[in-house]
Parts: sequence; C-alpha cells; structure tokens
Amino acid sequence: MLEIINVTKRYPGSDKGIKNISLSVRSGDIHAFIGPNGAGKTTLIKAVCGIHTFESGEIRVGGVSIRENPIACKKMLACIPDNPDIYEYLTGIQFLNFIADVFEVEADVRKQRISRYAEAFEITSALGSLISTYSHGMKQKLVIIASLLHEPKLLILDEPFVGLDPKASVTLKGFMREICDQGGAILYSTHVLEVAEKLSNRVSIIKDGVLLKTGDMDEIVGEGRTLEDIFMEVAADA
Repeated sequence: MLEIINVTKRYPGSDKGIKNISLSVRSGDIHAFIGPNGAGKTTLIKAVCGIHTFESGEIRVGGVSIRENPIACKKMLACIPDNPDIYEYLTGIQFLNFIADVFEVEADVRKQRISRYAEAFEITSALGSLISTYSHGMKQKLVIIASLLHEPKLLILDEPFVGLDPKASVTLKGFMREICDQGGAILYSTHVLEVAEKLSNRVSIIKDGVLLKTGDMDEIVGEGRTLEDIFMEVAADA
C-alpha cells in the first residue's frame, strides 16, 4: 500500500531531516512509527502526504508515485496531523461538507458517514456550532471524522491520541482496525509505546533522521521484553 524507498529530505541550513529512509506498509498493516522528538517522524509523514518535497528516493501509494501523480495519491490517503489547525469560522458540519466536496463524496453517502462517525465520537450535537467554540479534543475528533469520509486506503496519523479522551481513543482504534480489515493500511507516529505495542503488527524506530529498526512487532518484541525496552536499547546504541 505504501512504499518508501531511500528517501532523503534535508532542511536548508540545518542538519535536521531524514536520511535514506526505506520502509513499507502493506495492506492490513497497522504500522507504528516511533522515535524521540525531532527524530524525523513528522518530516517523513509530510513527505508521504505530498506536503514536503524530498531530495532523493521514491514514495508510492498504491503503486502510484507521489512525485509523478500527487493528486491520485492524495485521493487514496488521509492524514490526521498532530495539531488540528482548521477553519474556525466554519461550523463543524460546514467543514465536513467542505472536505466531502474536495473528495467528491456524494451527498447521500456523506450524510450517512457523517452521522455514523459523529455519533461514534459523540459530537453530533456540536456540528452546528462554530469550530472556534470547540475544545482541542473536539477539533481532533472533527479532523478524524473528516479524514474518514472518503474511505481512504491509507490513513496517516501523527500522534493521533493526543487530546482525545479515553473513550474517543478506543473508538479511533476500532476504526483503524476496521480500515485494515477492509484491506487498507495505517502508518502512525506515537510516543505512547504501550499503545503501539498492543495495537500494531509492524513497527519502525527512527532517531536523528535515520531508520534504526523496522519489522514485525512480534519479531522485534519478544522474550519478555517490551517495546519500551527495545526502543531504549536501540536509541541508546545509535
């Protein structure tokens, strides 16, 4: 579903960025992407979503190059950023309809999906209110709902559980599994290693822009060790 091949992205005047990163996210994968602050997680996520250009390498979504056909790639994916910075002068329902228009979701289909997801995240009664009145958690829920409206094949999430209450976190995990059960794939960053270990079947560890370890969760975590143990060992040795 997602192929990242030898991707390098550097920021001018800085040693920050990512260096020769290669990893794959297969259909059905929930792939955790972990690393310290400033390791390059968000940089890679933005490159995958077509927000950042990159100096070398290739990124393919569903076999399509993000360089050669970014619009086709973006139709197949959705990205949930770590900060829900959205149009506060719109109401919740206006924002959702705007996103549905962008992705050409038909009126009857969007109505059904908005109803389902808004009810699941318990914000139906707030959809008529201005987004400026929403709490951080409510904005995060709205962005999640917006990302699901066109049924993406690849869902990219940057610290998705930050700001969500425990019930909403469980609801999101359920929808993540549903996407994968239907042949989609998930790539997400998180600092909550306990959640990553339980939720994910694949994991990649990055530090200072370099991919240190990637593979099946069961193979990387074993013999009574936790993902936290592995992370601390790998990060310390790098």
